Amino acid sequence: MTAPLNLANLAPEAESRPVLIDIEGLNKHYGAFHVLRDINLQVREGERIVLCGPSGSGKSTLIRCINRLEIAEQGSVHVDGIDLAKPSRQAAQVRSEIGMVFQHFNLFPHMSVLDNCLLAPTSVRGLSRKDAEERARMYLSKVGIASQADKYPSQLSGGQQQRVAIARALCMKPRIMLFDEPTSALDPEMVAEVLDVLVKLAGTGMTMLCVTHEMGFARQVAERVLFLEGGQIIEDSPPQTFFGQPKTARAQAFLKQILH
Repeated sequence: MTAPLNLANLAPEAESRPVLIDIEGLNKHYGAFHVLRDINLQVREGERIVLCGPSGSGKSTLIRCINRLEIAEQGSVHVDGIDLAKPSRQAAQVRSEIGMVFQHFNLFPHMSVLDNCLLAPTSVRGLSRKDAEERARMYLSKVGIASQADKYPSQLSGGQQQRVAIARALCMKPRIMLFDEPTSALDPEMVAEVLDVLVKLAGTGMTMLCVTHEMGFARQVAERVLFLEGGQIIEDSPPQTFFGQPKTARAQAFLKQILH
């Protein structure tokens, strides 16, 4: 992985930044399963947050609610002052400012790497192909795969495909990036190359929420670590506190299991 970041120089103190995401009283069910329970969370502009916890704790559902891939039955999800829990033209516009990278790459197999990156900027943002291509090649270069632009996803490794997915999301120039276990579908030797890209992205001051079990990444990049259990945020701490002195027995047991 790349050298440790000097986090103190990445952004001003959190309290001085505007609140970009404000979640209040969020509840979500899948049938009888109460997956999110009374979630309250504020994320300030430029914050880097890692969400962790056992499977089924609601981590992925929470970030999917932030970009309206999931709609909660109760509560609000304000992003830049607009409640995404309610359908509106403004909500659709705000959603376009949120990039998301999934466990699986979700690239269009019949399109080249470059064309995968051009689709949203030209169709949603209205960029000309020339401008969109210039932007796409810049981001493909930033994630280290500019030379693969004319290949198809099936010709790339899993790590390369995930880097394309990150570049594709960045081509929309989002204000917020959400990552849902972006390395979990990769072979171990490919994990480091994707984490390196995420570390570099963190250094740009991007607002980031990342669901991951990569605790080394959390230590290096996160300003806050959220630990979820049973659909609730039971710890919300700086990484030095979470890893050094977790407040709950459940978090202590989780860390003992995942770190050993």
